[in-house]
Amino acid sequence: MTKVQTVVFIHGLWLHSSSWQPWRELFTERGYETHAPGWPGDADSVEATRADPGGMNGVGVEEVTDAYAKFLAGLDQPPVLVGHSFGGLIAQKLLDRGLGAAAVTISPAPIKGVRAVPFSLLRSAFPVLRSPANKRRAVALTEKQFAYGFGNALPPAESAEIYRRVAIPAPGRPLFEVSSANFTRDAPSTVDTNRADRAPLLMIACGRDHTVPAVVVRSAHKLYAGSRTRTDLVEFPDRGHSAPLDHGWRELAETSLTWIGTHTS
Repeated sequence: MTKVQTVVFIHGLWLHSSSWQPWRELFTERGYETHAPGWPGDADSVEATRADPGGMNGVGVEEVTDAYAKFLAGLDQPPVLVGHSFGGLIAQKLLDRGLGAAAVTISPAPIKGVRAVPFSLLRSAFPVLRSPANKRRAVALTEKQFAYGFGNALPPAESAEIYRRVAIPAPGRPLFEVSSANFTRDAPSTVDTNRADRAPLLMIACGRDHTVPAVVVRSAHKLYAGSRTRTDLVEFPDRGHSAPLDHGWRELAETSLTWIGTHTS
């Protein structure tokens, strides 16, 4: 009997793992086993995480990667990884450790070596980076800040609805780590982009994304040019950082399913 392929969804900053529920339902319908574990310090629900985000204080990229690596070790096969934003960075780090069968990364946070720093990226990160103290604590976005970073390509009412439904505070440390990566030896966001035994990788860029602009994703994709392993890039010109969460989520999900079906056994 053929084993059912497992898919692990990895969320990014300011979103709860429950944001993946529509994707999980669709992937389950298509015959996949799905999981969406939260980051260290996340509670089981949006409400509980908002009420007590202290468990995320000081959590960084390596701690998140290690937590997911531990989860993957309990599975009976290497899973396909699907990550959004910082979840896309974590997915690349897990592939670099040889822990995934393939990965789809949607607007992935920049790995070390990406030098494109558009103004909108800096503005989206400013609520955290404006205070060094935020490196040691969890920070919540206001609805207005969320609308700029995630919902700028949406009607205001839809952005507000997503904010109310799945937005949570997030640890500040990963943003500090990524912002200083190109000046830091052994930065936590380091990935070996040249390794020949890495599993296939799909990078999805969104043309109206303020938080991880498409130029950042394209720059990361270019870093993989020296690898003989498959690394694909797809761009959705009219989508923002909310793309996997909003009314058009299924378009990205179907693209991901097609690619996964083609490039995994």
